This record gives sequence, C-alpha cells and structure tokens, in this order.
Amino acid sequence: MAHEIDQLTMPSPQRNASAAELRQALEREEEIKLDTVASGGAISARAGNIVVGDRVYHPNAVADEGIAAKLNIPLPYLRRMRAEAPDLYDLNVGGWLEREPERKFLLRAFRGTPGTLRAFLSDSYRVIDHLDVLAAALEGVKEARHPIKILGADLTDRRMVVRVESEAVKVMARELLKGYRSPFTGQSGEDLPVVSAGFVLANSEVGSGRYTITPQIVVQVCTNGLTITKDALGRTHLGAKLDEGVIRYSEETQRRNLSLITSQTRDAVAMFMDHAYVEQKLTEIEREAGRKVEKPAETIEYVSKRLRFSDSVRESIFDHFIAGGQVTAGGVMQAVTATAQTLSDGDAAYELQGQALTAMSLAAAA
Repeated sequence: MAHEIDQLTMPSPQRNASAAELRQALEREEEIKLDTVASGGAISARAGNIVVGDRVYHPNAVADEGIAAKLNIPLPYLRRMRAEAPDLYDLNVGGWLEREPERKFLLRAFRGTPGTLRAFLSDSYRVIDHLDVLAAALEGVKEARHPIKILGADLTDRRMVVRVESEAVKVMARELLKGYRSPFTGQSGEDLPVVSAGFVLANSEVGSGRYTITPQIVVQVCTNGLTITKDALGRTHLGAKLDEGVIRYSEETQRRNLSLITSQTRDAVAMFMDHAYVEQKLTEIEREAGRKVEKPAETIEYVSKRLRFSDSVRESIFDHFIAGGQVTAGGVMQAVTATAQTLSDGDAAYELQGQALTAMSLAAAA
C-alpha cells in the first residue's frame, strides 16, 4: 500500500542548509505527508501510538505537546506514560478521546510503518506548508527585483527558517562595531564596519508559531544576525473548520495562500531591504549598544536568568562576549547572536537569535 513506507526514509533535520538542500528536503516531505481530520470517537491509542482507522502513528515531541494541550493531560506525565507504562497511556489518551466523540482534530503525519504523527491540532488550523511558502516568498523577491542571497536555512520538526541577505543594501556601522572582533575569525569590526539588510522567513506546519517575515541586520564581519522581531510581518494559522477525512487542498485555496505570501514578501523586501530603514534601526540600536558593561559575569548571569537561558547557553554567551572584546551592551548582543550560530538545534538557534536585542536592553539597564 502507498502508506507503507520504510521508517528509515523519514526526513532528517537540516541545519544551515543551502537553498537547493532545503528544497530537496521539502520535496521529500511532500511525497509522504498525510493530513487527516478525525473525530475523537475515531481516534484511539494502542501501545503508546495513535491509531486512526488502519493507520498507526508514533507521535513525535511536537505531537505530544498537541495531544497534551488538547486533552488537558500534563505533558511530562504523558511522556512518562509512553516511556514507562504504555498501557496507562492508552487508557488516558483513549479515555479522554472517548469522552469527546464528536470533537474534531487535525492530524498531520508522515506515512510509514508505523507513520510519524507530527502534529495534533484543532480542525480550524490553516495549513500553510513550507514548500508553498518558500516558492511564494522567492516569487515575491523576484517581483521586487532586489538582488538577494540565502545565507542558510534550518528545517526541524517545528519549523522552517530561511535567512535572506540583500546584496545591494549595505550600511556603515562604525559605532556599533567599534572595538568588536569576530569570535570566529578574529577579524576586527573596525576594519569591516559594514552591515547588510536582510530578513528571516519562518513558518511552522505544526502549530509552533505563525508564518512570519522578520527584518534582520547582518553584521558582515561575523555574519551575526540582529533580528528585529517587533517589525515582523505575519499570518496566523487559523481558518474555517475543516471537513472530516483525509484532506486534499483545492487549487484555489493554495493559490490564495501563495498570492498572499508573495505579496507580503514583496512588501517585506520594499520595507526592510532599504537603506533608510537599516540606518534608522542602527540609530535605535546604537542608543543602547554603546553602554559599558562594568561587571560582565554578573550582567550576563542577570540577562540569562531574565531570559531563561540554559547554563550551557549562558557559558557560551560569556565566552563569545570575552572573545568579541566589546565590553558593552552591544557586545552582549553580539555574543548572543554568535552563540546562536553555534547551536546544533535549529529551533534553539532561531529562538535565541530573536532574543538578542532584548538581551542588549537588559544589559544596558543592568
């Protein structure tokens, strides 16, 4: 049968992939995706797996979160039951589903033997898939006629992240990079005091955040990316109720999604890949970036506690701060973005990079 695909062919995470590698991974995923809307009465649990009809799915970490949230089961307990007592998992999950036999859920999966349940969502979830987003976004860039390059892309169980840099908009940033050196190459920011315009395209197919286009300033000396989250353009994945059964999306629905994403990307290029925009943001950043950090260890400890960084991330930030040589709030910001580049987990890198400017503000106020 078509759904009996060897589990070994499941897509693997991508970190810092090229545009070609990303597209290849997305096309592979498209071949094995299966979306189903099912009522609670049609879903059961067996040996720690989720069963719909004759299909058996093993939930991944993201699907666990969805099941726990939708059925109001504490997530740590859900995971413990599967690991230590699958019979209790089956009784709890199956029992709560039986109590709501008419309630409908969207199950996003990869076919396999067993398949992989990658999301357990509301039937109002608006599906905007990665491959469509990537194609539409690149079309938007093409329509804007602005030269760009893709710095890299991450593809995880939670999201796709694509980092885009302008090849035309470069701005001098002498104040921001005064006294800074790349922790990766040792090159001085004063020798290359240049930043570029850019943006980060992010999308989740599994309910881990909305589709967004977020402006980013790229520091040329170290490729650190300063993500300006407050200016992000986005679209929430909520829509009309979906009919029960296996979902096949109409060409008209897909066309509307593509059109919207294309136009938003075109707008983003016009707004974010602009000299005036980058200069304005640099001015705002530099108001805090130059403030001296008198007690680096204590300041980074304070920032890490406020932003709930792990001990390993805090230690890495401190090491990058020392290596960067910039004993300022801006140096803390650079250390956060440098640390994000070194993380092997694409989701953790994305989230950390988005906190860099907040870290700078906390360091400046400490």
